[in-house]
Amino acid sequence: MTDSPSPATPTLGAKLAAEGFGTFLLVFGGVGTAVFASNLYTDPSPNAGVYLPVALAFGLTVVVGAYAFGPLSGGHFNPAVTLGVAAAGRIAWRDVVPYIIAQVVGGAIASTLLVLIGMFGPDGWLTGAQDAGFASNGWGEHSPGGFGMASAIIIEVILTGIFLLVILGTTHPERGTKFAGLAIGLTLTLIHLISIPVDNTSVNPARSIASAIYGGVGPLSQLWVFLVFPIVGALLAGFAYKALFDSTQKI
Repeated sequence: MTDSPSPATPTLGAKLAAEGFGTFLLVFGGVGTAVFASNLYTDPSPNAGVYLPVALAFGLTVVVGAYAFGPLSGGHFNPAVTLGVAAAGRIAWRDVVPYIIAQVVGGAIASTLLVLIGMFGPDGWLTGAQDAGFASNGWGEHSPGGFGMASAIIIEVILTGIFLLVILGTTHPERGTKFAGLAIGLTLTLIHLISIPVDNTSVNPARSIASAIYGGVGPLSQLWVFLVFPIVGALLAGFAYKALFDSTQKI
């Protein structure tokens, strides 16, 4: 009797390609819906009726990406998730920087292609979309509901932390579920429904960078909040999950 071959482990290159494509899908689908199918991001006046399709678009892209690319790389598509997962001991710290680079590049390519499409749109469309921030995150005058910086900081830490706890729980190697991708996507949808009115929802630095590079001076000047505080929330959740939920006892 011969031993069955062990499953092949994807190379780092394959993992990085999966992270790049997955983040591309997230930004192209989520930000694309925001700027093409919603007047919230092409007309500075807020309109609550457009929140649901944008929230669903971000959630659906994560569901699709998780099942398409998750088996290769873990399906992070988000620097904060990568750092939180590393804090929980699920991936090696040496892979964190390459993952983040692939995610940022994938997101930037997606937003660049959205701008390219907009260049051939109706007269003034691209200018209007960029004047409205190109679906960038922000506070104050860049917040749909006029919320301040403290509101953005608090909600990004809390919601990114919740997102990480769901990800770590549903993908646990022993207690996880085959419906993890669906649960994670629905959680991201809920997160967007909660926080679009506050700061247009980040919980993902790669998504924030991808929008801000075409959103103008205002979004770029506020970008640091959406780089720092999703990462803070993710790291807190990652370390907390490892300490609280991964402890075991001998029977």
